[in-house]
Amino acid sequence: QVQLVESGGGLVQPGGSLRLSCAVSGLTFSRYAMNWHRQAPGQGRELVAAITRAGDSSIYADSVKGRFTISRDNAENTIYLQMNNLKPKNTAVYFCQAIDNNQDTYWDQGTQVTVSS
Repeated sequence: QVQLVESGGGLVQPGGSLRLSCAVSGLTFSRYAMNWHRQAPGQGRELVAAITRAGDSSIYADSVKGRFTISRDNAENTIYLQMNNLKPKNTAVYFCQAIDNNQDTYWDQGTQVTVSS
């Protein structure tokens, strides 16, 4: 059974930082590219960051470049999203996604990130 278990969300003040983690089990982790998405209230889901299977390349949404960093630990079957200088507009439910070359994909349940003073 494939499981993606996310942690690290919560409430943070503007300018603060959070680190999201997504622990993956039940699949061969190194065969999957990993993505972070988010969905703000009343909006569609958008890609925030993506990282290759080996972790040697990543891409980011323009709105988070320079503030967010995606990483992965293939020995621990975990990906991370370090979020710095958070802004109220970053408030959303954040999701991690595993996807392989055959487009098989798995999602976690999402975690709430709220940026507010």
